Amino acid sequence: MVSKVTKDGRIVLWEGGSLWAFDVLADHEGRSNRMHAHHAVQLTLSAGGDVGIRTADGLIPGPVILTAPDVPHAIEPRGRIALIFVDPESRMGARLKALLDGRPALPLPGLPGRESRLAHIWDRPAPTDLELVALGQGLLASLLDAARADHHSGIDNRIQRVIDRLKDPEATAMTLSEAAGVACLSESRFSHLFVEEVGLPFRTFQLWRRMSLAVALLSEGSRLTEAAHGAGFADSAHFSRTFVRVFGLPAAALKLGPGQD
Repeated sequence: MVSKVTKDGRIVLWEGGSLWAFDVLADHEGRSNRMHAHHAVQLTLSAGGDVGIRTADGLIPGPVILTAPDVPHAIEPRGRIALIFVDPESRMGARLKALLDGRPALPLPGLPGRESRLAHIWDRPAPTDLELVALGQGLLASLLDAARADHHSGIDNRIQRVIDRLKDPEATAMTLSEAAGVACLSESRFSHLFVEEVGLPFRTFQLWRRMSLAVALLSEGSRLTEAAHGAGFADSAHFSRTFVRVFGLPAAALKLGPGQD
């Protein structure tokens, strides 16, 4: 993605989405990152700088650009920018894809208060991860002119048992069969009910959980290999490949502080 960022860049993940914020250094001006594609809907926002998305059809200028999953593109940033990734199989992802209506990328009107809302990312003291998650989800809700309260609540107790079990780091390798057993359902019924209640397939939800755990371990000072093993990946190469597949970015982009390799 961006080759150089300030150390106070922020990345937060939640089930089905994530928010990435960077202050692109001056010597990056006028350059774009390499063309890449990933299986996520991407919302690119100017946070006080300038940004564009280049596709095979040419450059789409900001300040707000929606990019479809699996579309080759490059980011042309300058100054502060934010990226929001959304799993295309989630409810929010489906709504964003409907907004794209088959287009590879779409420039959108600037969201009201966008820059002032995003400016809080760089506040001192720094906002908490939960505050940044709320910010990212709130921006998505604003984009779709929908209340954040639209999220499904009152999850079925059988599915909630599985979600609670997955909070245990020891459950990172839980299989679909094991999860169905926790819910006391057949695999087929569990798979359908999980999507109905959560909005994501079980394996996708579990992948976001593992990604979140790996990011948390890295932020606590673990090395890449340690974080990968701790989150249930076979090794750092497996984690890195999965990370690129999900985000189109190298896992090294997470290393915003010194001392990690």
